[in-house]
Amino acid sequence: MDAARHLGAVTVDDVTVVRRAAHFTTRSIKKDSKSRAIRLAVSMVDLTTLEGADTAEKVRSLCVKAAQPCTEPLHDPLPACAAVCVYPQMVRAAKECLRLLATRLPAAAAIKVASVATGFPSGQYSLDLRVRDTHEAVAAGADEIDMVISRGAFLSGDLGFVRDEVRAIREACGSAHLKIILETGELATLDNVRRASDMAIDAAVSAPGCAAPHDGDLFIKTSTGKVQPAATMPVTLVMLEAIRDHFRATGLRIGMKPAGGIRTSKQAIHYLVMVRETLGEAWLSPHLFRFGASALLGDLVRQALWMERGVYTGAGDSAEP
Repeated sequence: MDAARHLGAVTVDDVTVVRRAAHFTTRSIKKDSKSRAIRLAVSMVDLTTLEGADTAEKVRSLCVKAAQPCTEPLHDPLPACAAVCVYPQMVRAAKECLRLLATRLPAAAAIKVASVATGFPSGQYSLDLRVRDTHEAVAAGADEIDMVISRGAFLSGDLGFVRDEVRAIREACGSAHLKIILETGELATLDNVRRASDMAIDAAVSAPGCAAPHDGDLFIKTSTGKVQPAATMPVTLVMLEAIRDHFRATGLRIGMKPAGGIRTSKQAIHYLVMVRETLGEAWLSPHLFRFGASALLGDLVRQALWMERGVYTGAGDSAEP
């Protein structure tokens, strides 16, 4: 079923969305629930390094951190992160490091390697180059591809081009999962965020020459992390509602990844509350929800230590979530 046509155009009430998103931050959560939420959030992190100065050694350090987020003993050890996210040139280094790590840290075997591609972060390259970029990342071993849509084409009304590029990249992914970055900070309005979400989902699901996707094969993602504002709760809520409506129309569960600007455990818990109340318990899994982050993991670890020991690991650590 073409879910976008089935649902029709959806107009977003900005005031209602902002008010509802703010309401999720007012929930009172008991200590045991906070502890479980922190561990769940750790398991959902795509630990990321996307800098021009990235080296194989930096990527190896990232993989070690993803496999063992906390090196101090905990009664209830933290899980491994969901994935490490790197540039295509670093995929082989990440895969090899995780393979070796798995011999002493079995959790490393389940960590995915995600790679940004398609001319990240601008997307201002020809489609042929972007498809080749994707093919090369997958050939290097990427389990997941984080693509960027052409925001200029979308904003100028060339929606056909954006649909075609999503379909082409989905085909180039082969068996790798696809996350579609909308770069919501450049889309200007919540109506555009909803329109882009619906279009990206529909294009990816209907890509010719591709097998029908299963739950979790496809994600939509807020941001590259290179543009401000990046992830916000109102934007994420609009995207979650697009996912919810697509699920109601088709039965397919699309994943969600807010990325950029989520730095504290308190923020992460607010997002988890929003996901649960908008999409339900099924989405509270790294199979269907991720955080794109570099700084968030450090605060999650600090808060886990605080919850268990009642003390922080060093001066300047943030307050209780």
